[in-house]
Amino acid sequence: MASHRAVLAMLSVVALAAVACRGGDGAAPQEGKGGIKVDFGVTGEPCPDTGHSDRGCIYLGSISDLTEGPFKTLAVPITDAQKAFWKRVNDQGGIGGYDVDVTSYVKDNKYNPQIHNQVYQEIKGKVLALTQTLGSPTTAAILPDLESTQMVSVPASWTSLWGVEEVILESGANYCVESMNSVDYAVDKLGAKSVMAVHLPGDYGDDAAAGAKIAAEKRGVPFTNAVTQTGQDNQGGAIDAVLANKPDVVILTTGPTDAAVIIGQTAARGFKGKFIGTSPTWNQGLMQSPAAPAIKALYMQSAPWKTWTTDSPGHKALREALPSVTPNDGYTSGWVWAYPLKAALTKAAENKDLTRAGLLNAVRQLKSVDYEGMLPEGAGNFAGNPNDSTFRQTLIYKPDEAGQTGLALVEDFFTGPTAKDFKFEKPCYT
Repeated sequence: MASHRAVLAMLSVVALAAVACRGGDGAAPQEGKGGIKVDFGVTGEPCPDTGHSDRGCIYLGSISDLTEGPFKTLAVPITDAQKAFWKRVNDQGGIGGYDVDVTSYVKDNKYNPQIHNQVYQEIKGKVLALTQTLGSPTTAAILPDLESTQMVSVPASWTSLWGVEEVILESGANYCVESMNSVDYAVDKLGAKSVMAVHLPGDYGDDAAAGAKIAAEKRGVPFTNAVTQTGQDNQGGAIDAVLANKPDVVILTTGPTDAAVIIGQTAARGFKGKFIGTSPTWNQGLMQSPAAPAIKALYMQSAPWKTWTTDSPGHKALREALPSVTPNDGYTSGWVWAYPLKAALTKAAENKDLTRAGLLNAVRQLKSVDYEGMLPEGAGNFAGNPNDSTFRQTLIYKPDEAGQTGLALVEDFFTGPTAKDFKFEKPCYT
């Protein structure tokens, strides 16, 4: 299933020629505004509610965890931030004579792969691309179709699988890199002499656990592993495993509620080690939970980029676009994730080809993305092979009630020795 960019790049001319005949999924390309070629999800009629009657419309889909899944506290802000991001794009002139609509085709996946695929099928013929597909296992459920239809998609997740999938526009370090860096930090700065991974199964948790294991082996420290399931009543096995193994550091890859139960109950039973949570594990609501004292004492948070309050042009634009919201780094993530798709759409419009095949061709030409300072230079290379393109810098935070999102920076962007030397050729967990 996974297709290495280096191989696909050699085949791109053939692939594009074939798709030109079938429009990526059966639609014949047509000439749109300004002589730009279009097929799916691009119309000459204006977008609803943008107020720009002289522009056409690029429709983008969004599939997120909006009501009852374990990541809804992150997913709702992610979705709202992306609506604000694309409104800003429209207010600044749109792209190639078109506005961008990300509100007409928003679907709830309830963090369920089957539901994710169902709602994707409902909208796939109506959109050019996906500005959000939340979750690693959920996105994996539609990945074969994304590939066959050349549907460029932005994941709200960081599994290392995305690095070898050219239809996926990922941002920031993957879970594998994040966990490698966390283990290196724990060994070098916390004096950790044993490591454990506690994680959900699938492309999310298994990827983080794989990175932790790779780093532990490189650093010569013992490694243990425990798989858990989402749900606060399902954490007994993980809690017992932590208490039995007594690791110096636990790389924790769950949802926020699961994390509160694991940290709170292990602390209550005498555990003194540290937890470093993979980025989706955190939500500032944990600081108001019964586990807050244990979290403040034992927990640290790894992250792929800096929090809401950061002084960068991108962070400032985010805050200005959402002036009345309660700060939440779901907003930060949603905003950051949108930059590569904006860059690809802009490049495709310049190439006079906003078909699905044309957008994918534009992705292949992106050697860097301007994240307006929200990620360091060098991020957003989609033109190279997976090893060259993998972004390897992460950060470490600690809980801090004075921080607007409940966190304070401990370690700025860094790459540990494990991630620096590791050769990425396939997903870490395979």
